[in-house]
Amino acid sequence: MPQESSHPAPGRPRPAPHRVAVIVDEGTNPFEVGVATELFGLPRPELGLPGPLYEVTLCTPTRAVRMNHGFFTLTGAAPLDAVDDADTLVVPGRPDNVVPRRADVLDAVRRTHARGARIVSLCTGSFALAEAGLLDGRRATTHWMWADTFRRLHPRVRLEPDVLYVDEGQILTAAGSAAALDLGLYVLRRDHGAEIAGAVSRRLVFAAHRDGGQRQFVERPLPDVRDESLGPLLAWARERLAEPLTVADRATPAAVSPASLHRRFRAQLGTTPLAWLTGERVALACRLIERGERRLDVVAARCGLGTAANLRVRLRRETGLSPSAYRRRFGAGAGEAVLS
Repeated sequence: MPQESSHPAPGRPRPAPHRVAVIVDEGTNPFEVGVATELFGLPRPELGLPGPLYEVTLCTPTRAVRMNHGFFTLTGAAPLDAVDDADTLVVPGRPDNVVPRRADVLDAVRRTHARGARIVSLCTGSFALAEAGLLDGRRATTHWMWADTFRRLHPRVRLEPDVLYVDEGQILTAAGSAAALDLGLYVLRRDHGAEIAGAVSRRLVFAAHRDGGQRQFVERPLPDVRDESLGPLLAWARERLAEPLTVADRATPAAVSPASLHRRFRAQLGTTPLAWLTGERVALACRLIERGERRLDVVAARCGLGTAANLRVRLRRETGLSPSAYRRRFGAGAGEAVLS
């Protein structure tokens, strides 16, 4: 479920930043550590907020940790007991996944889980969670290249190797390295709303939201010819979200058949045209609610979801919240009014 919003109601003191600890073990991939610090650790003055969204601490089991392939050695981080103060624990991946993790690292992960803190694994960090026994009977994902190894080592885990990330409530797992960005932005969106997550994604020059159920392995990450790029079509559709767009409507500007458009969406985005359009409409609805629009029928009309009833269903499916609850957490002047 979403965490508490960073936007206090008028007259209330601002809560302390959400504390994030990142475990950096021997051989950890630098990219995932960079994702965690970029998303949760950097100041965001462009957001105009009175304080940071998160407070990030890197922690290591030893004074010096050699990163993957010996690219560099990390020193000066906090000791492992820093996890005991964290609201969220991030566990990045490493390539030597058949080698057992250190006992003190696994103990830190178990300890964090036992007291109810959120745990997020990036890439093959899910191996550490599985080794700690946290994933038995749960859904999880990991990098597709390691799926067979994961199943062999951890047969009790319900592995979903074809998705970008999995949200199991207290535990969230991301697939390959780029999916760490997707899951991180998803966490930002759950914690602070679509407006802030969108602003952070723009700073990263990265897609604001890709649904976790999308495939992690895209068959054609780059189009063979410029005319096949979906970029212009996506921009065209975003400007017309309030209109009743069909697949045929979207195929016309791209000068392709509906069947060809489906294939391009699958190949380039790992999703269907309808799922992409629905995600964009829900994201727009979130932004409208955050900016103070209280009339659900107006929100539904402006984002193309049709009716207030459909908006409620789609918003709850996407965020786990009703429109009223979403506005109380993320809207301007939170707590002042209730949506119908």
